[in-house]
Formats: sequence, C-alpha cells, structure tokens
Amino acid sequence: MAGKAAGKPPEEILLDWKREQASLKARVVDLDTEAWQRDPAFSGLQRVGGVDVSFVKDDSGSACASLVVLSYPELEVLYEDCRMVTLTAPYVSGFLAFRELPFLVDAVQQLRQREPCLMPQVLFVDGNGVLHHRGFGVACHLGVLTDLPCIGVAKKLLQVDGLENNALHKEKIQLLKAGGDSFPLMGGSGTILGRALRSHDHSTKPLYVSVGHKISLEAAVRLTHSCCKFRIPEPVRQADIRSRDYIRRTQEVQGVPAPQSGRSKEAQRPKACPQGVSEEPAGLSKWLASCGS
Repeated sequence: MAGKAAGKPPEEILLDWKREQASLKARVVDLDTEAWQRDPAFSGLQRVGGVDVSFVKDDSGSACASLVVLSYPELEVLYEDCRMVTLTAPYVSGFLAFRELPFLVDAVQQLRQREPCLMPQVLFVDGNGVLHHRGFGVACHLGVLTDLPCIGVAKKLLQVDGLENNALHKEKIQLLKAGGDSFPLMGGSGTILGRALRSHDHSTKPLYVSVGHKISLEAAVRLTHSCCKFRIPEPVRQADIRSRDYIRRTQEVQGVPAPQSGRSKEAQRPKACPQGVSEEPAGLSKWLASCGS
C-alpha cells in the first residue's frame, strides 16, 4: 500500500479530511464486540479477510485493489476480488485512507451484496489503526465505514506521540524471543497505541498491531499471531500476492513486459477475479454448499 503520487492537495482539502477523521473517530469501538473475540481459541470465527492495494511500477496512479477471504483456522482462500483502479488523490502521510479506501470499501460492499455467506468476520489491513497521528488510521476508517472488526498491521513503526525507533525500542525487540511475544507501544501521553509483535518464530522483525474497530488490542494481537504462517498475517499476505500477480497478468495481456518475480510458482497460483470471482478458489464450493447456495 501507500504508493506515492506527486503533488499535495490544497490546504482546505486537508482540513476537510481532518474534520472527517475527527468525526468518524468518535465511532471507533476499541473493545471486543463479538463472542468469538473473547474465546481463547476464537471459537465461532470462520472467515478472516485481508485487503491490499498494489501499485504498477513507474505509475503511481494505477493500482490493483484486492480483497481476500480465508477460512479460519485453516487459512485457505475462499474468495478473492482483484480489480485495476485509478487513484486520483495524492499520497499524504496520515491520510492514506482518502487515497485507497474507496476501492476497498466498494469491494467489501460488493461481496456483501453478492455472497453474504462469505463476508469476513474480521478484516486485516496493511496499515495502522489507532496508532496514527490523529488516532484514526486506515484500519479505523475501513472498520467504521464497513461496520466490520478491523485490525491494523504495519511493518514499520509510525513514530507518533513520542514513539521512536531508537536504541531502547530496538532493545525491546531483541527481548522478543518467540512467536507471539509482544510489548506495548506506550506514547508520551501515556496511552497504549498498539503492540510490537514477533509474529513468527523465524521472524526477527516485529509487526506493529493496533486496533482498527470493534476489537480489543489483546484479541487483535492474539489473532494476528494465530494468522501468521510467515511474518505477515496470511490474509494480508494473500491479498498482496494476488494483487501483484493480477497486475503482472494484466500487463502481459496488454503486451507490457512485467518484471520477473522471485516468488515461487506456488505463490503465483492466484486466479484472476476482476469485478468478482471468475473462478472458484479452493474451498469455496464447500462454503457455498453450507450456505445453501
């Protein structure tokens, strides 16, 4: 996510964006709202979703927006929707949602209309939630607009409210010895904005997990760890893999040479799904049958 475009919107636009963030922030719920969130084994959780926006190389205005839904706890893809989009708003730090979110909200709404049985019970977002300049990152924004539990998962520390990637922070990271270990990210205001999580035994770089909407930080961290086959939670990882593969195949159809990818053939298996699912991913038939479709 967060491909950058040149230019900056006028100050009055930024003020409008700030007002919208402040208004929607009042609707954020940072507590567990579903029974499965309070269960130690997440009993009742069956579908987890992930979103991503991947950008075309050397074209910051063209991108692929991707939504995937995976079974839980198997983490098998049940649904995917990839579509090429044109982004008109520039990238401005702290306002990522205004650039990318309309396409992701639309993807969720179309799934809700077409296959409500496959709606995710929680969404993972490649970005921050309340760990944000104004306490309302893209994961909060998506959660409020879709009314779904959302978790923000960032690969880098957003240095806000006194949080710094300094020597002390790096020392704390060294103390994370096993997958699931974490420490709180307490800002200068005394507010815990998220947690740094070692998501996998073989990953030394932490993830920065924060509440998006309708889930507690404790449940968000536990579920993030539970969804990690590798460093990145599988819903986000699959959304990223499939959006990049969709761009590659779209360029091939258009006769545009695509850069060689280092991904394995297994990682490049995703199917195209413009404006919906054109082929059934593994496991989808079973789910549709269980819904009586």
